[in-house]
Amino acid sequence: MEDNRVWAFEESLWTGDAEHYRSSIDDACLMVLPQPPFVMSGQDAIAAVADTPRWTKVEISERQIARPQEGLIVVAYHARAERDGTAPYEAHCTSTYRRLAHEEWRVVQHQQTPPLVKS
Repeated sequence: MEDNRVWAFEESLWTGDAEHYRSSIDDACLMVLPQPPFVMSGQDAIAAVADTPRWTKVEISERQIARPQEGLIVVAYHARAERDGTAPYEAHCTSTYRRLAHEEWRVVQHQQTPPLVKS
């Protein structure tokens, strides 16, 4: 997958509808999010995110892409997401995709780390 398509795909995971999200996440996905239950896998990860309100806008910066082997893509970036009626959300994120078939990719890992509060 070309870089522009990678970033469009990642953005769609933030802003797309629940059905798009469900079809893009692998059943074996591992996910770490900054809210309980924090560590999730498989269908629990899919349900947790698919059932939350979608973001109306996301800005992705600090973009990094690695392709450690054929059929595997790892991305790291900073996200700033917005939705009506809430304060913007920011986090540093990673996602890992694996290719199932030609032009068919699924997320097998996703992690979000919000900015740390300095004490």
